Amino acid sequence: MLRYAASRLLRAILTIWIAVTVTFFLLRLLPADPTLLVVEGDMTPEMQEALRSQYGLDKPILQQYVLYLGQLVQGNLGVSFRQLVPVADLLLSRLPWTLLLAGSAFVLTLLVGIPLGVYAAVGRGGLVDRGVQFFGITSNALFIPSVAILLLVVFGSNLGWFPIGQAIDPDTRGLAAYASLLHHLALPLFSLVLVQLGPYALTLRTNMVEVLGEDYITSARSRGLTQRRVVWRHALRNAVLPALMLMGLQLGTLIGGAVLTETVFAYPGVGRLIFESVQQLDYPVLQGAFVVLAVTVVLANLVTDLLSMVLNPRIRT
Repeated sequence: MLRYAASRLLRAILTIWIAVTVTFFLLRLLPADPTLLVVEGDMTPEMQEALRSQYGLDKPILQQYVLYLGQLVQGNLGVSFRQLVPVADLLLSRLPWTLLLAGSAFVLTLLVGIPLGVYAAVGRGGLVDRGVQFFGITSNALFIPSVAILLLVVFGSNLGWFPIGQAIDPDTRGLAAYASLLHHLALPLFSLVLVQLGPYALTLRTNMVEVLGEDYITSARSRGLTQRRVVWRHALRNAVLPALMLMGLQLGTLIGGAVLTETVFAYPGVGRLIFESVQQLDYPVLQGAFVVLAVTVVLANLVTDLLSMVLNPRIRT
């Protein structure tokens, strides 16, 4: 058990290092000089060289990489080229909004997907089952930004039922602030859930159909247990674990979808910060944002692996 946990931890550290390295070198391939965007107006070659020296861009790229890793190990994500504030402060101001969006989508997908998958399996071949299968296959092919833009145009722009941008109305207090928050969150949240829900419900439905055919389920029914108890207490307990593991492993897709959705809805999360930083060629902010997202996804997958080991005896052996 400890050996399994140690191997997964080492794999997580290696994955984070690869993500950091790839991000660092890819950003250096951008065909522009970030110092040209730091100041307004004309800038002499001497001024430009001084700025490059100040930000360490005049050093060889491998030396920049070693220096960056050294700072990263110490928890220093650098200073924004454009805003001249620590990158960590910028991310801390945006990360809660992204976690709220992605976390809400994760929880809502579970709350809706579990009953859908169960009822589809119990009524195999029925209307609910056919609907879940069609929805699962269809939503798996959807592109999150396309769904977000469609919802934004229809329900935000044309009908005007929901706000188009931001996360909360300014100058709101108390219950009005919570209502405004939910109002702004609705469309981005629905965009993510619409894409994630179908595959999850379909996976759970498939697991439930398999479990309901097991001998111990037949034995439970022969003992006179009610259908409700057999399905929700015995079958679901064994069918839901692989589906939960799938959701944990797909958290990277959920985080990536949240980043894209934030850009469409001008939602003030990490995704919107990345979009703004790309326009400004703000290397430190981009690097810091990608590092935080990579660490979040890798840690989520690590926790998923460890939970599967604890809950599944076959993995422990």
